Amino acid sequence: MLLLAAGLVVGCQSRFNELPTYSDERHLLQVVVETPAGTNRVLHYDAASNDFKPEQRAGVDRLINFLPYPANAGFVPSTKLPASPRHPTGQALPALVLAESLPAGTVLEVLPVGLVTLDRAGELEPVVLAVPARPSQRILPVTSWRELRQQYPAAQEVLRLWLLRSAEHGEVRVVGWRDEQTAEQQIRQVQQKSD
Repeated sequence: MLLLAAGLVVGCQSRFNELPTYSDERHLLQVVVETPAGTNRVLHYDAASNDFKPEQRAGVDRLINFLPYPANAGFVPSTKLPASPRHPTGQALPALVLAESLPAGTVLEVLPVGLVTLDRAGELEPVVLAVPARPSQRILPVTSWRELRQQYPAAQEVLRLWLLRSAEHGEVRVVGWRDEQTAEQQIRQVQQKSD
């Protein structure tokens, strides 16, 4: 009976990519964690199975050949970037949450604090930088790009170096950094409107 109940709960579970962009109760931005901070194993959400699976290249799980993720990597649900050669059907807006390691599948209310734009082999990819909305979950007590740069001036350089070194050689270039207002504008531009 317990197995049947567990199966019903899993069967009724919402698809992570279809969750609302903003939480219903508090109207805060949500991020779905794919790859926890502190790991070298790259995980991605598979919408077909509604599960988090290792990213593979040539049939082998992809590992970051550098320092582990300095933040929780994930995506903003119910968003979609334009189609591109790397992502022919588009992809959800990527996000990095500066927080302690959170398991894959965690849905977290966050505050956007910035936006970094990457050039991945000729394709521009915006990535939202965020901190948990709950102060008790923050490892950095900041809520804006200005505060992050003033209180933790090395954080931007740490993230820049990690983004460059964690990719294949020459695959990624950091184009620019913007503030939380620009991040919010980007989110609204790619948010999928529900009918």
